Amino acid sequence: MSRAGYDPGWLRHRIRIERPVATPDGAGGESVAWESLATLWARIEPLEAREHVAADHLAETVSHRLIVRWRNDVAGGMRAVYRGRRFRILATHDPDESRRYLVLSTTEEKP
Repeated sequence: MSRAGYDPGWLRHRIRIERPVATPDGAGGESVAWESLATLWARIEPLEAREHVAADHLAETVSHRLIVRWRNDVAGGMRAVYRGRRFRILATHDPDESRRYLVLSTTEEKP
């Protein structure tokens, strides 16, 4: 992402970043709930859609790139929510090491 080619108007999707919070279930395990971390403007770019066989049935995977303004508290394992759609954050990186933008590599979670 070059500075000359970047338009802040691209950040037009309002997303919510959520982080997992584990709570003991009383039986020695834990349950995971999602806690809201931040609400941000983002650009959502679909990258790839593919089908594959998983557990003897056909499954699909849709990957997206989400671009937000720089934050240091977003990491893999969290998720982004946009209009009821959930995107599992796999990895994050700063595309030009300027701490201006953060790119989130995600896959869309199907209900």
